[in-house]
Amino acid sequence: MPYWRLSGFYFFYFALLGGMYPYWPLYLQHLGFTPERIGLLLAVPMITKLIAPNLWAWLGDVTGRRLAILRLGSFLGLFCFLGITINQSFYWLALVIAGYSFFWNAILPQYEVITLGFLKDKPERYSLVRVWGSIGFILAVVGGGYYFEYISIQLFPWVGIGLLACIFISSLLIPQPSVGVREHKRQSLWQVVRQPTVIAFLIAGTLLQMAHGAYYSFFSIYLEEMGFSRSAIGYLWSIGVVAEVFIFMVMHTLLVKVGVRLVLIASLLLAALRWYMIGNGGDWLWVLILAQCLHAFSFGTFHAASIESIRRLFQGGTQAGGQALYGAISFGIGGAGGSYLAGHFWHYGATQIFNVASGLCLLGGLVAWYGFRDARLQR
Repeated sequence: MPYWRLSGFYFFYFALLGGMYPYWPLYLQHLGFTPERIGLLLAVPMITKLIAPNLWAWLGDVTGRRLAILRLGSFLGLFCFLGITINQSFYWLALVIAGYSFFWNAILPQYEVITLGFLKDKPERYSLVRVWGSIGFILAVVGGGYYFEYISIQLFPWVGIGLLACIFISSLLIPQPSVGVREHKRQSLWQVVRQPTVIAFLIAGTLLQMAHGAYYSFFSIYLEEMGFSRSAIGYLWSIGVVAEVFIFMVMHTLLVKVGVRLVLIASLLLAALRWYMIGNGGDWLWVLILAQCLHAFSFGTFHAASIESIRRLFQGGTQAGGQALYGAISFGIGGAGGSYLAGHFWHYGATQIFNVASGLCLLGGLVAWYGFRDARLQR
């Protein structure tokens, strides 16, 4: 297994998230946009997840050329994002974000399938490769905090361009997967999706990502309104991902000993606790730090268990389609809806927004408790 080359792509892919997404709202606020327009712009990448991953997954399943699709998507994402240097008006930014995210959203589901293909009969070791994405996020979010505080938030677009270029370069270093990565025995994706367990899995994931919409779009603005500097904001974001790194290091053991079902349910319940703490404990730094540590569960354990769930539930050549569908529904519908609604109702206050997010996760936990009883998710 080409461990470092596989890990390198994750490193730069999630470094882009760390270097950009916590600071997107602050950059848009710097440009003078209202919370509602910020919510709309930040919902655009999630909306493209409704179409892009499924289209590219279909191409990957039909052609088997996942690596070529990965490289093409990386390059075109970079090319489209260069448009941000031309104009910063609302509609132009919406067009740029839609263009780059259409291709950028396509590459991760393909890469997850490529990685699992290299792991072969040891899929539980996925978290040991994926952990480098968390490390990339930490370094980028902390570095970005200092950079944007002491230099200028106006240089934000060039950070994105540099990181997208690194993603493209790292995609060129990934070796060609063996033929085994492409599955020849095909099964209808629709047959898999109609299963009650799969439906419950998609609903729970959508509710969790809808709750995350407020966090990804407005947590940085919330902290800045509370008086935190941009470097402090970067540190608070990084605390969550540091906790995520530690959980990824033991995730392979946790899945084997506890089982996928219990990990998913516990993740949803701890996510509910996290959003309640953020919304009601923002005046206390120790509460925010503890809440950020729960990112290890609201994202880390749920994500790793979801990847394993998709591997188990989607068989017969439908794994790439399953990855894309999960991303489209949970991150697309859930994330976009959460981001837009958080912006639209932000005037009611952060406490109310995060309380609603907490309630969504509790509902997701209920769905998981009754819906994840399939024997494939028990062990």
